[in-house]
Order: sequence, then structure tokens, then C-alpha cells
Amino acid sequence: MPFAFEHFVLDEGRRELRRGGDLIAVEPKVFDFLLHLVANRERVVSKDDLINAVWDGRVVSESALTTAVNAARVVLGDSGEAQRLIKTLPRRGFRFVGEVQEVGAIAALDRPLEAAAGAVLPLPDKPSIAVMPFANLSGDPQQEYFADGVVEDITTSLSRIRWLFVIARNSSFAYKGRDVDIKQIGRDLGVRYVLEGSIRKFGNRIRVTGQLIDPSSGIHLWADRFDSSLEDLFELQDQMTASVVGAIAPQLERAEMDRASRKPTERMDAYDLYLRGMASLHKFTREDTDTALGLFRSALELDPEFASAYAMASLCYTRRKLQGWMAERAQEVSEGERLARCAAKFGRDDANALAFAGFTLAYTALDLEDGAAYVNQAVALNANHAPAHHFSGWIKVWQGEPEVALQHFDHAMRLSPVDPFLYFNLHGAAHALFFAGRLDEAIERALAALREQPDHNGALRIAVASMARAGRTHEAASMLARLRSFDPTLRVSNLRNKLGAYRDRKQVVIYEDALREAGLPE
Repeated sequence: MPFAFEHFVLDEGRRELRRGGDLIAVEPKVFDFLLHLVANRERVVSKDDLINAVWDGRVVSESALTTAVNAARVVLGDSGEAQRLIKTLPRRGFRFVGEVQEVGAIAALDRPLEAAAGAVLPLPDKPSIAVMPFANLSGDPQQEYFADGVVEDITTSLSRIRWLFVIARNSSFAYKGRDVDIKQIGRDLGVRYVLEGSIRKFGNRIRVTGQLIDPSSGIHLWADRFDSSLEDLFELQDQMTASVVGAIAPQLERAEMDRASRKPTERMDAYDLYLRGMASLHKFTREDTDTALGLFRSALELDPEFASAYAMASLCYTRRKLQGWMAERAQEVSEGERLARCAAKFGRDDANALAFAGFTLAYTALDLEDGAAYVNQAVALNANHAPAHHFSGWIKVWQGEPEVALQHFDHAMRLSPVDPFLYFNLHGAAHALFFAGRLDEAIERALAALREQPDHNGALRIAVASMARAGRTHEAASMLARLRSFDPTLRVSNLRNKLGAYRDRKQVVIYEDALREAGLPE
């Protein structure tokens, strides 16, 4: 009999966990653990009971059980702090506390939402909104980049308002091109409001329509249409932002809107090149990254003070280092640093520019002090900026504060809960857990990242290191072979070329020793 809770379906017969219509990969022991908790949800399940049910009474370590608990929470979007579904009762055991319905197999798979009860993510303690991809009504598929860029800027403007909780662009755009019920979107993202709309570009004119919806009821709270010339595009975005916020809050503080109404550039031709660059950058291939860099450089030729273009250009070099794509390492690192410092110079009050500039300085240029300062400033300017919280997580790893780093990675995931690049946060959390000595949890996070992106170099490395340190030698050897198939040039001696600015070099030595134990050549 399948079990339905929130919008998950746990099917014992099929041995499947589904979220909406999507199948979620779950390790067999984790599935057994979750199934036993759900089936026995009316009582507290002791550790001995779980060991008997999941491991057939075999002797297993405490860490194995802890790993299963943490992994089950990860796949359900739960955490040890929230304990929304899986509750720990100290010295007694665990209990599944979500509301569960037993439904027929066909009904469970066809109608997961109707069987659901409650929200996947709790609503934040302040107004929350997700800006969905707007429909491109221009009649020209080549204008898709423009529509996406305008929506991204509206999202950024809203995110600068301190009393709003704004879902990151990557999670909202995970729904692009999909026919998903608005109520499901609200549940998936844990928001009180959803903004939808359309964009039509014709000649030098643009028309944007928007509708603000309460996803819990489907009621339209506000709708409007905005027309302008391309030269007045930023004013149009400001008008829409003000109207949306005005619909959410009767009393709008002018100072907050003034902060949100910041033009990225005065040159529309530079802005168009920037949007094209962003469209290429989001594709994440080597060729598209090179294309994006060229477009950002062209934008900077038109506007030499365009902070976001400098920041995204610097990110191209960061990606090259991360992926091992640098051909002339010293020159490319130097150029990435130059671009990052220009972004910080011209974007002193731009959270996006500061966040990406700071990460480039800390990771690519190995300047942890300046990098940390800019990332911290970005978080202070825009508490909704998911990349800034992600970068802050890495800064804390490199500063030797892994437990604090975990909090930052978790917050980044809450701001972008269905991010197609979720594996970045999982990979970062795995590093933090490795240096915190929580090896089984580090392995689980690394494996979760690899389920999202099987060839992710960093996740493979930390999985190997964690397995070796945990004494899981056969798994480490197997994972190392997989790593070397993707990165055959990796050696202990060149590992540091892929790492950020660790303040304590002992951390790097620990990392190197763990990979050496697994069999990585010198």
C-alpha cells in the first residue's frame, strides 16, 4: 500500500519515492528506514527496532543509523533543525510526524497532490514570493533570453527589499516550459505569493503583463499591464516591482523601493549583450562559458562601469578553474581577479556584483580576506541572495568553521529549494561535514550531489576523501576510479590548483592525505 504525505508518495511495492510526478533516487537502506518509520508512524521507533528492520539485526555503527536519518531528511527537504517530518526523541528513538494517507497505487501516482496534506516547506515568517518565468509573446524564440533577463531583474529588485523573502531565480526557472499547477508551485517553493506574466517585444516597444497569485487559493490578488519603449525598460521594471510590493503590503516604505530601483547600466545595447551572456552562462558548458565571456566583454566595451558584467565575466574564469578548463593558468587567474575587483569597485552597493566578485577573489585568486569581505557585504545588502549565502558557506569552510558553513549552505537551499544546481550546495555541505569529522554524513551529501550531477569533479573528490577516512576502502577505490575517468590528470601534487583559499593549510594536508589513502597518485 503506497503512503502519501505532503506531495510525496512512498510506494513499498514499487520501492519508489515520488515527489509530484518526479521519481527521487533513494539509497536502499534509506528507503527501508523511511518506509519503516512511515509504516509505524503511530509510535516512537527505537534504534534497536530500526536496526532489526533495516539491517536485519546485524551489528552496525551508530554513524550508519545517523547517516540514514540525515539522508532520509535530505530527500524529503527536512533537516535536523526543522524536524518537520522526522522527529528525533532523545534516548528514545524516532517518529514520523507528517500526516499520512494510505491510497491506492494508481491514485497515488496519478493524483499525488490530492492525497497531500500540508506544505513541503514551512512558510517564512515574512511575506514570501516566487517570480516565475514570463511567457515570451514576441513570436520570436530568439527573444527568449530577453524575456528571461527581464524576469531575472524583477526578481533581483524584489529581493533587495529586506522584509520580503524571495525565491532564487534558479528554483523559479526550474518550472520553465512545464505545465505545473500553481498550488503545487506554492508547496514546492514554500511561498505565499507567486508572480506570473508575459513579455512582448515589438520593434522598440515592450509590453509586460503581470499577475500576483495566492497559490493556496488560486486567487489573483493583482494584475496590470505596463508599456514602454526599450529605453525606459528599467523604469518599467521599477513600476512593476512597486505595484507588486504595493499589493503585498499596504504601506510601502519609499526607502526600500529606492534601494530596489537601481539601474544596472544606462546603455540598453550593453544590457542586451549582458542578457545574452547570462543566457549562455546558464547552460554551463565550456563552449557556452566562452561565448558568455565574449558577450560580457562586449557589454563592458559599451559601458566600462557595468558592475554586473564585470562580475559575470569574472565568474567565467572561476568556472574555468573549477572545471579544469584553464589553458594559461597564471594569466587567466590574473584576469579573473582584475574583473572581480572592477565589479567590486563599480558595484559597491550591488549584492550580485559583490557576491560573485568576492567568490572569484577567494576561490580563483586565493584572496580570502577581500573575498570574505565582499561576500559578507553582499549578504548584508540582500538577505535573499542565494548565491551569496552559498559563497558564504565556502568562505566559512576555508576559514575553518565547517559547522557555520553548513548553516549557510542550508539557508541557500531554502532560498532555492528546487534549484537545478542544487548539487553545488550539496557538494559544499559535504566538504563542511568532511572537515567537521562527520564522515558518513559527508558521504551521503556527496552522493546526493552526484545523483544530481554524476560527473561533478568536486563532489567526486570529497566522496573519495570521506570514504577513505571513514575506512570504506573498497567504496573509496571504486569512486576514485570514477573520478579519474573524468579527471585523468588529477594528482595529489596538483590538487591545490582546484581548491580555494584555505586559511589553515593543515586542512589541505588532511584533504591530500585522504585522497592519498584512497590511492590517488602523487
